[in-house]
Amino acid sequence: MDYAVTTEELSKKFGDFIAVDKLNLHIEAGSVCGFLGPNGAGKSTAMRMLCGILEPSSGNGKVLGFDLRTASERIKDHLGYMSQKFSLYDELSVLENLDFFAGLYSIPRRERKARIEEMLNMAELGGLEAERVFTLSPGLKQRLALGCAIISQPSILFLDEPTSGVSPGSRRAFFNIIQELAAKGATVIVSTHFMDEAERCDKIAFFNQGKLLALDSPDQLKHNVLEGLLAELDIPNPMEKMADIQSLEFVKECSLHGLLLHVLLEKEAGLGRLEEFTGTAPQLITPTLEDVFMALARKREQVNA
Repeated sequence: MDYAVTTEELSKKFGDFIAVDKLNLHIEAGSVCGFLGPNGAGKSTAMRMLCGILEPSSGNGKVLGFDLRTASERIKDHLGYMSQKFSLYDELSVLENLDFFAGLYSIPRRERKARIEEMLNMAELGGLEAERVFTLSPGLKQRLALGCAIISQPSILFLDEPTSGVSPGSRRAFFNIIQELAAKGATVIVSTHFMDEAERCDKIAFFNQGKLLALDSPDQLKHNVLEGLLAELDIPNPMEKMADIQSLEFVKECSLHGLLLHVLLEKEAGLGRLEEFTGTAPQLITPTLEDVFMALARKREQVNA
């Protein structure tokens, strides 16, 4: 297996605070890996260590074969980085931003025009070359920022919550582009809060409180993390009835999802017993990634208790 990223017990402390705790990662080259978790979970800190921006407090790692401790500058020569703030220059035009980043990445003048044209086509910004960035919609800014991040044709691309504040349609179009980049051989690591984006990743790394809870494909996580049968229950006043349902001996977990309850049962016989108790027939469902994350977080809490 050809891995673009490997880490062993990689940790980062800020004073007494442990931001990332003993991270062990193996991310295949040419894949899209989603870093998923709440704010403060350690996603951005982990990403910045992998970029060579932050020095690890302990542990080891390699990115594209380069050691994080001894060859961080070599890593930077091969990566692209995009943050949720887009890192664009508002007063410059679309073309001037692309030209600036081409110069920043030391792209030779003889190649620069063709590379900029390629980025304009990729981002569907043709005809907007003279527009100043502050006039663009969030979705157009997002695609321009991606063009600036990949104009050097990086082998690995780090995207730190790049779809915050843009429309669902723009988010879907953006993910189409990064999946195309991965298909061409680039490794993409993207942090996100959106479950629909995580579904489109090859692998998902679930983070919580600085710990990596799981790393696997969306399908494998759904099938392997929850032990039992998951049922959905549509009943009046679900919040008021959660505690009573959770206390039933055949129920392992009960959680609220919008106006519906998701109930994890030990066995199929629990379906009939749940219907008797609530007066409503539960429906068997496939777990969502949100179900997976909540189950992983609960298991972690039980370990720490």
